[in-house]
Amino acid sequence: MSASNPTLITFVIYIAAMVLIGFMAYRSTNNLSDYILGGRSLGSVVTALSAGASDMSGWLLMGLPGAIYMSGLSESWIAIGLIIGAYLNWLFVAGRLRVQTEHNGDALTLPDYFSSRFEDKSGLLRIISAVVILVFFTIYCASGIVAGARLFESTFGMSYETALWAGAAATIAYTFVGGFLAVSWTDTVQATLMIFALLLTPIIVLLATGGVDTTFLAIEAQDPSNFDMLKNTTFIGIISLMGWGLGYFGQPHILARFMAADSVKSIAKARRISMTWMILCLGGTVAVGFFGIAYFSAHPEVAGPVTENPERVFIELAKLLFNPWIAGVLLSAILAAVMSTLSCQLLVCSSALTEDFYKAFLRKNASQVELVWVGRAMVLAVALVAIAMAANPENRVLGLVSYAWAGFGAAFGPVVLISVLWKGMTRNGALAGIVVGAVTVIVWKHFELLGLYEIIPGFIFASLAIFLVSKMGEPTAGMLQRFAAAEKDFHLNK
Repeated sequence: MSASNPTLITFVIYIAAMVLIGFMAYRSTNNLSDYILGGRSLGSVVTALSAGASDMSGWLLMGLPGAIYMSGLSESWIAIGLIIGAYLNWLFVAGRLRVQTEHNGDALTLPDYFSSRFEDKSGLLRIISAVVILVFFTIYCASGIVAGARLFESTFGMSYETALWAGAAATIAYTFVGGFLAVSWTDTVQATLMIFALLLTPIIVLLATGGVDTTFLAIEAQDPSNFDMLKNTTFIGIISLMGWGLGYFGQPHILARFMAADSVKSIAKARRISMTWMILCLGGTVAVGFFGIAYFSAHPEVAGPVTENPERVFIELAKLLFNPWIAGVLLSAILAAVMSTLSCQLLVCSSALTEDFYKAFLRKNASQVELVWVGRAMVLAVALVAIAMAANPENRVLGLVSYAWAGFGAAFGPVVLISVLWKGMTRNGALAGIVVGAVTVIVWKHFELLGLYEIIPGFIFASLAIFLVSKMGEPTAGMLQRFAAAEKDFHLNK
């Protein structure tokens, strides 16, 4: 453990700093809007980096480098799909959703927005969308807890069970205390740490393996097809990997960042910052996995942990190539990636339970202080369920993430995208879209049809359902009026 002491100290300092930010945010949290959306006060830098960090979870530093290490560049299609999807989400959804939520009852959550946008008096739309959030986000939270546990397990030699609780405790603490502001401020710190780690590590790996030419020759010697973007792929395989980009339109934890921006004017600048950050991070991730092939083929004596679990490639490179203090900072970047996403997910689940169940159906007249404390209690409840789900040590991070990502992308993506672009969408169209999208993902995943990633049929069928069912009815005059006002506001201020 002595070699890990600098790493341990770095981790403790980092976690203490995050919890301290949580307590600072606690002092700015006066009501439910502050706890859930930070009082819509985020500037462009925090909006950009927070959206990026909340998106890029432990899979950025574990799942994706592991996939590249195993299969070579053919796995990088997923990164290309994500960059395209994220850019289109910033372009078409971000600004419009910011104004639409304000014009539709100053909505704080997606179910709240759907309910107001489509004048759903029955509460059905709110309930179904909140249930979808809880089901898929609890799976998503479990993936974050697994990634955190893997990190603590391999860094400090803990048992998986102990690592599970150690990894989750700090995130739960600052989310519980500080809510959305704590999550967004810590995300900004975490995004900075992630990009530092992902730009520095591949450079040092290149130097350790003898420069670009030597590294590429070593990768080619190990398997020439590592350079082949089409290796072991099919048309369906490439479409499935690119299809990850569709998920962006429906991720509540990313969409919440758009809703919390201080104005539409901030969005364009935030888009440029966020996309630059994302392209550099994904490039670094691919490079870590790819150059890792050369390093471990040259040093087979230390390749054991990576051979056993390729998702540890970044962790092992950081431990082998850096001074323990620097390694501690780099490994904190994985913790940052895990914590930033997990905290957002816990908060979205908490807000769905508080705003969309407790306040909407149980205590309509609850005070703001009561609602904030209910929100905190729900953070704890969801975290405990996710920890229970993550208890199986056989869990793989990328597998859990892909299912939850597809669930949100198909259930909410078409509804969000079409609701901000098409005035003719109706309540029944939105309901049909959510149900068809979620059910398609579950059924397609179960039967593994055509080998196609379930988000693609889910997205297509949900979009068709929205269009066909909306055409059977008419939006109300109020819906049309609010849509037009929001569109005018968007074009005036963008």
